[in-house]
Amino acid sequence: MATLADFAELTAELDEAQHAILDQCWPDAIRVLSPRGLDNWLKGAVALGHMGRGDHIVRTWIEVAPTLARDLGEDVIPDFAQTLLGFASRTSGAVIERVIATAPVASRRLSDPDLFRAYLQLLNQLLAQAPRGLRPMLEHLEELLDVLTLGGLRRWANWGAQAHRTDFEELTRYFGLESAESQAVLQKERKGTLFVDIHRRIGMYLRALWGRDFLMRPTAGDFESREGVRPFIADWFLHLPDAYDDWRGVPGLDLYRAAAAHAAAHVVATTAAIPGDGLNALQQACIGLIEDARVETLAIARFPRLRDLWRRFHAPTDDGSMGAQFDRIALALLAPDWPTEDPLALWARERIAGAELSDSSMSRDLGLELAHRLRDRPYSAYRDVQGAPYRDDNRYVWEFEEIDWDKGFAQAPEQVRKYVSLMEMVNEVEVETAGEDAQEIWVAENELFDDNGISFNEKEGKEPVAPPVFYDEFDYQIQMARPAWATVLEKRPRLGDPAEIDAILTENRKLTQRMRHLLDAMQPQGVQRIRKLEDGDELDINAALQAMVDIRMGQQPDPRVMMRSVRKVRDIAVMTLLDLSESTNDKVAGQDQTVLDLTRAATVLLSEAIHKVGDAFALHGFCSDGRHNVFYLRYKDFDQPWGDLPKARLAGMEGRLSTRMGAAIRHAGAHLNRVAANKKLMLVITDGAPADIDARDPQYLRQDARAAVQEVARMGVIPFCLTLDPRADQYVAQIFGQRNYLVLENVERLPERLPMLYAGLTR
Repeated sequence: MATLADFAELTAELDEAQHAILDQCWPDAIRVLSPRGLDNWLKGAVALGHMGRGDHIVRTWIEVAPTLARDLGEDVIPDFAQTLLGFASRTSGAVIERVIATAPVASRRLSDPDLFRAYLQLLNQLLAQAPRGLRPMLEHLEELLDVLTLGGLRRWANWGAQAHRTDFEELTRYFGLESAESQAVLQKERKGTLFVDIHRRIGMYLRALWGRDFLMRPTAGDFESREGVRPFIADWFLHLPDAYDDWRGVPGLDLYRAAAAHAAAHVVATTAAIPGDGLNALQQACIGLIEDARVETLAIARFPRLRDLWRRFHAPTDDGSMGAQFDRIALALLAPDWPTEDPLALWARERIAGAELSDSSMSRDLGLELAHRLRDRPYSAYRDVQGAPYRDDNRYVWEFEEIDWDKGFAQAPEQVRKYVSLMEMVNEVEVETAGEDAQEIWVAENELFDDNGISFNEKEGKEPVAPPVFYDEFDYQIQMARPAWATVLEKRPRLGDPAEIDAILTENRKLTQRMRHLLDAMQPQGVQRIRKLEDGDELDINAALQAMVDIRMGQQPDPRVMMRSVRKVRDIAVMTLLDLSESTNDKVAGQDQTVLDLTRAATVLLSEAIHKVGDAFALHGFCSDGRHNVFYLRYKDFDQPWGDLPKARLAGMEGRLSTRMGAAIRHAGAHLNRVAANKKLMLVITDGAPADIDARDPQYLRQDARAAVQEVARMGVIPFCLTLDPRADQYVAQIFGQRNYLVLENVERLPERLPMLYAGLTR
């Protein structure tokens, strides 16, 4: 066993106080450090002493380094020492000492040497960008890492460094967790369940299932994106995300259990690699889908309750995408009792029921059959991924190596809605003073009716209003988004007389009929033949005859002699977003009508035309009174029929307050994103530039609206603005783009132009 005397040449440079600390730490150090590690430890102490920044740095190093080695391995010690030496010319000795003293906090919370090295890189970056913020951050490091992943800490620090790079006082308050912005960003970045808090429980869970240990490591793929990375298997380790949020009400701990159990099932059931040579992306995805089902079926055969665990994370949709198709097949294979009419899901369930699951070659054969059946459907390897969040990326299927395990080892309670029986509801005393924040709300399983057969819900009930929604707001001066800056409050629209809307339709009946015929003629529906294809479903007789004529004449024939029949269906969803600010109450020049009256009439005519064509549409409006009060009114939703209620809401439409457009566009985009449609259009109708009472810089809200338009465009939404402001050329192109707006100078023509505009946009 190594002794201090063996390193006398190195320790000779230490003073008496440092020697005393070394003598105290030596017994623990020799238990966790090899001779090489001891050498690096002592060399680091000597090098830090040569910096001349104080003896306290060396003493702290001697105490802390063995702890790092115990948590992360001794290989991190020279990397840590090198980083500290790089800090010598850039910050004070007190800050360097705090970096060393707080290193055990980082090592304990990160639990991975690679993540610890990434943490050191973050400190190095922060020292270059915001050196005054480093010390207050280190003072609160344990509090930060208790709720943040490393990626979240990096985004939190970068936000403060960029937002307050010229305001040193605010910078210090931000990194000291004293400012409201610091707390807001912290809440935005915090995750639900951290890997470091539950990894021992997951390890025991897997050991109880399979009777063996599995090595696990956290992955920090969320440095730039909060989505993180999918689980994967590599180098004897099950790599799981370093944090999971709750998923649709399912706790993050259960998501960890599902992900770990699925990855372990791959390891247990995989004995040979699946050849991947010559396979395209669709074929690989289909094979991976079948392989996931194979290993899960084998695991469920041994542990039937695993099906209940995995089943909670399958929520297939019918949006028509390939990813949704994969989800339906995955659930059909996982749960044989799940009712479905999807022909491919039923086919896959039938094929796998009688297959030999012990051989992974079955997954390749069945996956190739599935890919052949899906070959004519559009597929994107980036977009069309399985929706179950616990499933790994299947790299293990293609990069499998026989694993040598011996080598691998060298705040306030939430509101509860309780559904009770009729008698429980009748016998309970109602608390009349309870508000919408009551801790428990009782809901009757069946409706209550009076003697006339009218339900109490119909007589006295009211539709619940959605809770406040917080959106980021882009600040062009710091080129960053202020987190949770604007609050959108959905309000019930005031009801008016629907007869007013019927009068508008009667007055403009000819225009409405002309619009319906125009929309019907724009995009024919039904089956269309696509000719001149080399690879199609059937022979094009005319093209084949022409090819034979060319051959007889000694000419090169056109090989495109096939055709395919394609079913064309109009699949459009449009969101009409109305600016309902105070300025809409102004009268149109030379008329008795206001801008609001014309907007209402145009919206009614457009809605009637769209309704008769059959497109899905929604009518929403907005106004604002500062960033905390962006009022959002839903006159008609996508799943709501065009009838008396939407008409009554439009009749009661009124203009007031200001125009905070960015938050409204983001909220409308969120509603539109929930709709399954091939083409999504957001039509914004406004009479002026974005403005609000708390925004003095006219460019601030314009730039934020521009950022909001870009955000919804990335979601697949086509934004377009119809503005009634004759001076809008100065700003509207900057917000919506050169080709995505129309300035209507003759406001009185709005009822005529709006339906025509829709016809052009949906062509």
